[in-house]
Amino acid sequence: MKILIELPTWLGDTVMATSAIENLIKITNAQSVTIVGSYVSTEALKNHPKITQVFLDNTKSQKNRLLAAYRLAKQIGKHNLAVSFRSHFFSKLLTFLTGTKKRFIYKNTFKGHQVEKYNEFINSIFKTDLTPDRLKLYYKPKRFEKITIGINPGATYGSAKRWYPEYFAETANKLGQYGDIVIFGGPKETDIADDIEKMLTIKNYKNLAGKTDIPSLIKNIAGLSLFITNDSGPMHIATAYQIPTISIFGPTNPKETNQWQNPNGIVVKKDLQCAPCMKRVCPIKTHDCMKLIKPDEIIELSKKLLKNQ
Repeated sequence: MKILIELPTWLGDTVMATSAIENLIKITNAQSVTIVGSYVSTEALKNHPKITQVFLDNTKSQKNRLLAAYRLAKQIGKHNLAVSFRSHFFSKLLTFLTGTKKRFIYKNTFKGHQVEKYNEFINSIFKTDLTPDRLKLYYKPKRFEKITIGINPGATYGSAKRWYPEYFAETANKLGQYGDIVIFGGPKETDIADDIEKMLTIKNYKNLAGKTDIPSLIKNIAGLSLFITNDSGPMHIATAYQIPTISIFGPTNPKETNQWQNPNGIVVKKDLQCAPCMKRVCPIKTHDCMKLIKPDEIIELSKKLLKNQ
């Protein structure tokens, strides 16, 4: 069985889809898997032992997306089965143009965690009742010589999801006595990381924001002793490796995107009447869902998680 999988666009969604992908491979007994998707999604999964071909979908950036989709589809070629974890028109078009007869496009009809939504999509295709297992990535964790605490101040979705740089800095300064600090962030989050770095009074830290590709990001997070993060893609990477993780939630709904089956994970949120609003920017200008989560709370939780190691 040769199957084609179109991955979700975002890193976090791709990691949350891994349980469903494992079940898909198990059901079909796939011997060869082709993946197509964004740079971050394909980089995250390209070393899966069943994946034999990887295609980057950059058709959105082309002047003629229809023509670009046609050319990409012809490169990908015909498969026994095509499954897309996206619901966009171009997902339907791309899989159709490959010439693959059996094609299934994701529909968001299940209420629950995003991991469950993806898994129910696979169950609906094959009329199965498989449960979603833990998330799975195949990169080998980096080995740090000392206790290492990661902080992740960014979040692609928008500013409302981000805890404050000064809060992260205060937390890092206090936790620096227990282990080394690593600041994470994507290419567009270097300003936030730099702001934090300027407020640090400790010396035992590294600022890796904008300096890691996806595989090295995964390897670094996978080797941490503790991870403190906003609701983000890197949070789900930590979850896949069962890293002790404190995830800070504001405008988004932890029932849908929190850490999946991570016994070492803690979700911190404030139960406000306006939350979760699911907005990119705070609509009432207070941002209390994040502002009311103070560094002392995160520091105390961090110390407890570190003590258990």
